[in-house]
Amino acid sequence: MNKKQLFEQIKFKKSFLCVGLDPVLENIPQHLLDYEDPIFEFNRQIIDATADLCVAYKPNTAFYESRGLKGWESLLKTWAHIPQNIFTIADAKRGDIGNTSAMYADAFFNEEKSGMSFDSITVAPYMGKDSVSPFLKYEDKWVILLAATSNEGHHDFQLLETPGGRLYEEVIRVSSEWADSERMMYVVGATRGSEFANIRRLAPDSFLLVPGVGAQGGSLADVCEFGLNDHCGLLVNSARGIIYAGKGEDFAEKAREEALKLQVEMEEILEKAELI
Repeated sequence: MNKKQLFEQIKFKKSFLCVGLDPVLENIPQHLLDYEDPIFEFNRQIIDATADLCVAYKPNTAFYESRGLKGWESLLKTWAHIPQNIFTIADAKRGDIGNTSAMYADAFFNEEKSGMSFDSITVAPYMGKDSVSPFLKYEDKWVILLAATSNEGHHDFQLLETPGGRLYEEVIRVSSEWADSERMMYVVGATRGSEFANIRRLAPDSFLLVPGVGAQGGSLADVCEFGLNDHCGLLVNSARGIIYAGKGEDFAEKAREEALKLQVEMEEILEKAELI
């Protein structure tokens, strides 16, 4: 899915919502434990209930890898169940020397080898260009580079001053030379607020993947005030606030209700910005 196609989906659904599929076996409704694959069944029902309200799904691979072979099987089936017109993000945060990154790229992009072909993958930039370029060799895929996150320790490195500005600013500036906004996105935490204005100065045309709205306390209004561009340029992720909205047999309906609240808010924002 290229940038134009992604924006078309945003306009069609009047939404830039990304749903995070991060299931923990102990937290899903108990009646699902009777299924052969409870994690996939949980994801399947969430996807079926929200697919018309979101433009992306983002499974965090750690929630699957931690369960060994069963977890990988759940991830494979989850990827296969997501409709093809919805953008898929493997939230794997990979980043290693070049030949290892090439194997990671195959794992998430090469369906013939791994059984999966996500549209994009999150990548850590710390090891530099040669650790990122193997993912960019897949011409129809995206790299979503960690830039300005909002976890507690973000200030340990991201805000350090360098000759080119703060470290996260240097990451955006340098990486923009590796690929343009048709291939590269950036992760920016929702709690960074007005920092989005500075990020837009550095990456005016790029899509930003924005976690942290909802359960983590980020403000959708603040994100959009400073982060919207003329093709929306935002994929706002919500995971726990949607997938754990209900604990009973109606959990998928409750998830839909929460997703719909965000979609309605996003529609109003898109209309106000004259993007739809």
